[in-house]
Amino acid sequence: MAEHSAARALVESISRGFEEFEPPAGPSAADGPLGWPGYDDQRASATVRTGAYESVLCGRGWVGSRQAVLVAFAFDFLGGSVGEASGARIVAAFEQARELRLPVISLVASGGSRMQEGICALRQLQKIARACLLTRKDRIPHVAVLRNPTTGGMWVALAAAADVVLATSGAAVAFGGSRVRSAAENGEAFHAEGKLADGQVDQVVDDAELPDVLADLVSLLHPQHLVWPAEPAPVPAALTAGGLPATGWDAVQRARSADRPRARAYLDAYFARRFEISGDRAGGHDDEMICGFGDHDRHTIAFAAQTGTANTPAGFRTAARLIRLADQLGIPVLTLVDTPGAANDAAAERGAIGPAIAEVFAAVADARVPAGRRRGRLGRCPGAGRPGADLDHLGCVLRRDSTGIQRRDPQARPGRSAGTRRTPAPAPAGPPGPGLRPGHRALTRPSRMGRDSPRNRRSPRMPDGDSTRNRPGGHVREARRDKALPLVINATSMEGRSGHVRVLNSGPLDKG
Repeated sequence: MAEHSAARALVESISRGFEEFEPPAGPSAADGPLGWPGYDDQRASATVRTGAYESVLCGRGWVGSRQAVLVAFAFDFLGGSVGEASGARIVAAFEQARELRLPVISLVASGGSRMQEGICALRQLQKIARACLLTRKDRIPHVAVLRNPTTGGMWVALAAAADVVLATSGAAVAFGGSRVRSAAENGEAFHAEGKLADGQVDQVVDDAELPDVLADLVSLLHPQHLVWPAEPAPVPAALTAGGLPATGWDAVQRARSADRPRARAYLDAYFARRFEISGDRAGGHDDEMICGFGDHDRHTIAFAAQTGTANTPAGFRTAARLIRLADQLGIPVLTLVDTPGAANDAAAERGAIGPAIAEVFAAVADARVPAGRRRGRLGRCPGAGRPGADLDHLGCVLRRDSTGIQRRDPQARPGRSAGTRRTPAPAPAGPPGPGLRPGHRALTRPSRMGRDSPRNRRSPRMPDGDSTRNRPGGHVREARRDKALPLVINATSMEGRSGHVRVLNSGPLDKG
């Protein structure tokens, strides 16, 4: 028999053609598993008052243009609390999602576990958490919507574990409900807006916006929309006109221009629509690390984009979270790198900037998303690819045989930058210089040290037959005449005494 409750009205407001799942059969002892006096009467009274038979309603319906499994809580039925029967409904709904390959949307409004069932109710938390984990392993996305209120066990076991977490404006969200914490503890930290500021929620939405936001998310993340194995993300088109800079100093000035396009301009041009996630799920967020999913030529692409500032630990942890989620769902990742470097102040150190960056490297190393080595115009770095990996990732690998970094006095920037070549220098006349084989040539000026210095001895051969030598006064790179090598850095600068070297521009070497 269909339930005519507030939960059904909610699912019908965001979906079409909703079909309720048959509730799983289970034991029905008088007054519940603990024989709580009057428990049966309480449930009967709640059914008469709300039109619901339990605190959750589960089924499937059309959300936008695609189907999804919906788990909706009825807070007016015993406070949306979860016991054995309601817990079994939630677990069965996730099993249906895995069988049907449909995303799950949890519409949560709950006070937690049902006290009339004691430890039997608490046991449902682990069962629900396991159902979420199995669904994640099957590459099925889970979206949670935190409604008013979301507290206790359903916040920690169901909603907080979701891949994407939305919250309705003004909703009370906390582990401890208002009855079990101090009356003075009732500020922003216990509401949706505070959870957004603390990196625990991706977006706060109004009730009127919820149907459209969920329809976009289901369309972007639906398993039947994604292709496996995933193709690498196409490189964004350049938004600036004109050719390569005429000199190295021109490249420096162009890279430092306040008017050059930033990440949001590239994202706007690249995606027809996109959804941004927020927060590291550990108490922080960084507005200058833009992460999310977008639609590019009817394909879903994940993105992590820097905006030209020094990112905080929360920003790197958010990028790592994005990479892990994209890998879980089989979605290629586009990274737009635009930064002077990671934050290095006292706050960043207290926030564990080192472990946060290490988390990004670990996420990249563990990724199973198929990828190739690609290079973009906005500083997207070449990946250290491995067989079966295809992630255009947030980590710059500067290859020894294709990269040079020079540290110079700031006053000598224009002149020194002009000496940095985009094309190989003319072949020297006469015999090759020290350490150079016939047919090779140096791409930078010779060392100021003597030829016989131990530091000028030829380095071991690289795997591709090239060799590289480091000399004080510049980086020396050698290349065969018939081979062009990529140039990752063509101008750098040293800022004060910070010890940071900035990558200012990138471009290819012409074949010479």
